[in-house]
Amino acid sequence: LLALRRSMLRSAASALLRTSTEVSAFCPVSTVRFVRQSLRYPPKNRPFSTSVCLCKKKKKSLWLQLAEGQTMAGNIEEILAPLRLAVKEQGDLVRQMKQDGAPDVDVTKAVAELKARKRTLEAKELSLQPKDDIVDRTKMEDTLKRRFFYDQAFAIYGGVSGLYDFGPVGCALKNNILQAWRQHFIQEEQILEIDCTMLTPEPVLKTSGHVDKFADYMVKDVKNGECFRADHLLKAHLQKLMSDKKCTAEKKAEMEEVTTQMDNYTQQELTDLFVKYNVKSPTTGNDLTPPISFNLMFQTSIGPGGNMPGYLRPETAQGIFLNFKRLLEFNQGKLPFAAAQIGNSFRNEISPRSGLIRVREFTMAEIEHFVDPNEKVHPKFSSVADLDITLYSSKAQTSGQSAHIMRLGDAVEQGVINNSVLGYFIGRIYLYLTKVGIAKDKLRFRQHMDNEMAHYACDCWDAEAKTSYGWIEIVGCADRSCFDLQCHARATKVPLVAEKPLKEPISLNFVNVVQFEPNKGAIGKAYKKDAKIAMEYLSVCDECFITEQEQLLSESGEFTIESEGKSFKLTKDMVSVKRFQKTLHVEEVVPNVIEPSFGIGRIMYTIFEHTFHVREGDEQRTYFSFPATVAPYKCSVLPLSQNQDFMPFVKELSEAMTKNGVSYKVDDSAGSIGRRYARTDEIGVAFGITIDFDTVNKTPHTATLRDRDSMRQIRAEVSELPVIIRDLANGRLTWAEVESKYPIFEGQETSKKDTVEE
Repeated sequence: LLALRRSMLRSAASALLRTSTEVSAFCPVSTVRFVRQSLRYPPKNRPFSTSVCLCKKKKKSLWLQLAEGQTMAGNIEEILAPLRLAVKEQGDLVRQMKQDGAPDVDVTKAVAELKARKRTLEAKELSLQPKDDIVDRTKMEDTLKRRFFYDQAFAIYGGVSGLYDFGPVGCALKNNILQAWRQHFIQEEQILEIDCTMLTPEPVLKTSGHVDKFADYMVKDVKNGECFRADHLLKAHLQKLMSDKKCTAEKKAEMEEVTTQMDNYTQQELTDLFVKYNVKSPTTGNDLTPPISFNLMFQTSIGPGGNMPGYLRPETAQGIFLNFKRLLEFNQGKLPFAAAQIGNSFRNEISPRSGLIRVREFTMAEIEHFVDPNEKVHPKFSSVADLDITLYSSKAQTSGQSAHIMRLGDAVEQGVINNSVLGYFIGRIYLYLTKVGIAKDKLRFRQHMDNEMAHYACDCWDAEAKTSYGWIEIVGCADRSCFDLQCHARATKVPLVAEKPLKEPISLNFVNVVQFEPNKGAIGKAYKKDAKIAMEYLSVCDECFITEQEQLLSESGEFTIESEGKSFKLTKDMVSVKRFQKTLHVEEVVPNVIEPSFGIGRIMYTIFEHTFHVREGDEQRTYFSFPATVAPYKCSVLPLSQNQDFMPFVKELSEAMTKNGVSYKVDDSAGSIGRRYARTDEIGVAFGITIDFDTVNKTPHTATLRDRDSMRQIRAEVSELPVIIRDLANGRLTWAEVESKYPIFEGQETSKKDTVEE
C-alpha cells in the first residue's frame, strides 16, 4: 500500500510540473490557454508540495502532510481543474449559441471544440489513474492466443484484419455469455426472439438510411491500392507535423484547429487539406487518391441474375422492425411488448484495429421494446430503482464534471433519464454486465449529448467500460421514438401501428386528422405512369412527417419524397394539407421503441481485461477469474496421476456432471498436479476436482474440490460434488457457504500402498 501511494503521488507531482509547452501537445489552443493561465496564477492555498514528493529524504514530511488532509484525489482534481474549466466554458458557449439562434455552421464548430476539450479531459483523467489499475495487455493477449481463445482468421494465409476465429475455450465462453443474456433478458422479460436472414435487399437499407449515410471517407495508395480512413490518417499526419521542433506556434495553432474540426469537414474540404499538408501513404510514402465516400456495408447481389442488389446486414434491428405486424399479432395486438434477435452483423471497416473492439464481422444481441408513447412507465422499475449506478450525464459532460454514482430511481425522478422504461433497461443492462464479469468500478453509463444524438431519439445512454484502450462503448440503450416504423410504413404503404380500443368513442369535436390532399391531375401530368406511386406514398404518411413537409412547402414552395427507387418533387399546386375531425372507436398508436443493443465481442474483450490476473509471487502464472456462470468449463477433473485405480472415479464424475448439465474438462496428462491446476486456471475453469489415493483407499469415497480464485480446497463425497458444482455455477451457492459446510483439505492421508479401509 505504501509503495502504491508513493507511485500515485509521484505521478501527480510529475503532472503538476508539466510545462505549458508540454500541455499544448495534447490540448486544443483554447484549452491550452486555460492551462497556461492556471499555471501562471496557481491557487494561493496550493495543498501539495512537489518538492516533498520528489525528494526521497522527506518521506516523513510527506505522510505528515497526508495526515493533515492532503489527499491524492484533491491533487488530481487540482491538475484537472483547468481542463474542467475549459470544457465548462465551451459547454456554456454552445448552450448560449443555441439559445441565440446562431448559424448552424458556427454551432457545429463550437460543438467540435467542445468534443475536443472533452477528449483532452478524459485522456488526462485516464493518464492519472494508478498504473496497477491497467492490465498488462501484452501478457493477456499472449495468453489468449496461446490457449486459442481466439486468433486472426485465415492465419496460415497471412490473416485478414478485422476477422477472427474463436477456439474451443473462446467459443464456450461466448456461448455462455449469450446463454446468460437469453436467460437474463428473453426468459425473465418474456421477450419474443426471432432469427432473421443476414442478407438484406437494398430498398430496406435505403429506407433506413444506411445506403446514403453509413459511410466514411477513404483514401488509397495510388501504387499498391492500400486503403486508409481519411480523417484518421490526416489527424495522425498533423500530429506528426506538430511534434516537429521546427513547427512554429502559428502553424501548430492552425493544425490544432484543423484537428478540432475533423468530424465536420466535407469531402472537398478533406481533399483540400490533404493537398495543403502534402499527406502521403504512411507505409510507402506514395501519393494518395483524393478522399472518396466508402459505404461500410458489404454489397452483394441476390439471385443468379444480379438484378437484386443487396447487402450483408450492418445491424440486427431492421429484421425486427420489418416483422413488427407479425410480432404484434403474436402478442394478441397488445402493447407493450419486446422482440429480440441474436446474430452476426457486418461492417466493412476501412482500418480495423484494437482486436475484438473494431472488427468486420461481429455478434450483436438487440432488443426492440415497443411501447405506447403516452405510457412510458415500466411496471417493474421498482425492482431496479435502488441500484447505485455510475452515470455520466450530458449536463456533467458539458460542464466539465466527472461521472458520479446515482440511485437509478432518483435519476428517473429528476429527469436525468427520460423515462422509467429506459431507466429499467439501464438497470437490467447493469445487472447483466456485472453478472458476466465486468467490474462495477470500471463501468459507467454515458448519456449522448444533444449534438450527438440522432434527431429522432428522445434519450440515449451508452454502457461504457474502462479498458487499456480507454472508455469503450459496449452497449447502447436508446429511446428511438417511432422513426424506424414510420420510415418503413411510408416506403411500403403498410401501416405499422398498434390499435388501442377506446372505452368510449371520441367525439368528432376532439379528434383532429391531418393528411395530404394530392392534386391527381397535376401529379399525373408531371409524373404520368409513376404518379400512382407518389399518391400511394402520400396516403400513408403520418402527422409528424406531414407537418414537416408542410413547413417546407410553406418556406420553399416544394418538398421531395422517395418511393420504390424513384424521386418526386412536389409543389404547392400538386399537394396541400387537409385537416378535419372525425369520431374514433379505436386509436391507432405508432409505438416508440426502446433499443438496448449489445456488442458481444466488445463485452467479451472487456471481460478478458477485467478478469485477467497474475498470481502473486509468480509472474508466469496467469489466470482469468471468469464468473462461474460464463466460465468456459465449470470444472476440471484431475486424477492425481495416470494410475488406473483412479479411472472408475473419473468415469463416475464425468457421467454425473453430464446429467447435471455441468461442463467439465478431464486432464489426465502426466504433468504434476500443480502444473495442471495452472493450465486449467489459465483458461478460466472455475473449479477443480482432484482424485487422489484417499479417494480410492477410503470409504465413503471422497475427492477434493478447489476454488480457482482463492486456490482453497475442501473435501466431499464424490457423489455430492457434481451437485455442488452445479449450484455454484448457477449462483445458488457461494464458495464461502461450501467452506462452512465441508472440511478444508489439508493434505492427502493415504498413499498407493495403503489398503482400503473397511
